[in-house]
Amino acid sequence: MTESQFWELVSRTSPTQNQTDLAETLKQKLEPLSNQELRDFDKIFGQQMRRSYSWTVWGAAYIITGCDSEYAFAEFRCFLISLGKDWYDKVVESPDELGNLTQWPEKDGYAYPFLDEYDLIAGQLYEERADDELPYVPSGQASPAGKKFSHKKKQLKATYPLLSAAFPF
Repeated sequence: MTESQFWELVSRTSPTQNQTDLAETLKQKLEPLSNQELRDFDKIFGQQMRRSYSWTVWGAAYIITGCDSEYAFAEFRCFLISLGKDWYDKVVESPDELGNLTQWPEKDGYAYPFLDEYDLIAGQLYEERADDELPYVPSGQASPAGKKFSHKKKQLKATYPLLSAAFPF
């Protein structure tokens, strides 16, 4: 499995694509893969989850949704991965770039950038087939990389001007 193949599998067709449909589509794409390809896919997914495990990315999630838990932040990072390589790379480099995303999945009229258990689909398929689990690789270090973002509105606006304009608080 190459990184290009990985990104083809995980990328959504539209930023507003329904979360349930997106997960089902990924499952259908992964089903024909061999067990080794599932292991390779899971390894790349884990690498991307770790790469986006930073306080600056978490600060962006906080502005958009008030994200305040490890679990929600993992779901947010799954959403970032689903945006595809170009968006993902931009956001990991500069999380404020998310302020340029014009369409969002929504729930109850609010942006809902979360994908529940998107990172677990390959492992579930592997377990069903092999009657064994994929090796566990944590999705991050003990704490996110970098310096923790400030919750102060003035600091958030200065650090994330695009997101602050798109998601006023």
